[in-house]
Amino acid sequence: MIRSIIVARADNGVIGKDNGLIWHMPHDLKFFKDTTSGHYVIMGRKSYEAINKPLPNRLNIIVTRQQDYFKENCLVLHSLEKALQLAENQQQQEAFILGGGEIYRQALDNGWVDRIYLTEIKDSFEGDTYFPELDMSQWEETKREEYQADHQNPHAYAFVTLERK
Repeated sequence: MIRSIIVARADNGVIGKDNGLIWHMPHDLKFFKDTTSGHYVIMGRKSYEAINKPLPNRLNIIVTRQQDYFKENCLVLHSLEKALQLAENQQQQEAFILGGGEIYRQALDNGWVDRIYLTEIKDSFEGDTYFPELDMSQWEETKREEYQADHQNPHAYAFVTLERK
């Protein structure tokens, strides 16, 4: 099974503020939906509460330390490792880690990520949640699609795929 991260990150590493996204980029949202649809998606409790509903056409797994946490139509597990094991045991081709910052850090620090779908937002923002710094000696860029800002997407951006070397 391929264990993937999908994330939109500003030039200064910011991925969010106040448990939400800072920018509105419809093309990135479409890319996210198209890429993750039909797969298991794994997210921390705070990330789930930011969207506050299960993502359609995906098995939503919420990772939390809260033993009594429950959300309808979601699976709640108490470790990222167990969530990844479940997806692998269910013979998923690919599972997606959606964040937030703590979940990304844990996945990367433990070497549990094979692929990263990175949307580079070509701007800097003030925020309180950051994507961990990547050691690029461990990653190979296999795909890049560059886009200019337009009337719907107010920032230049790129869709980048990184594969673990």
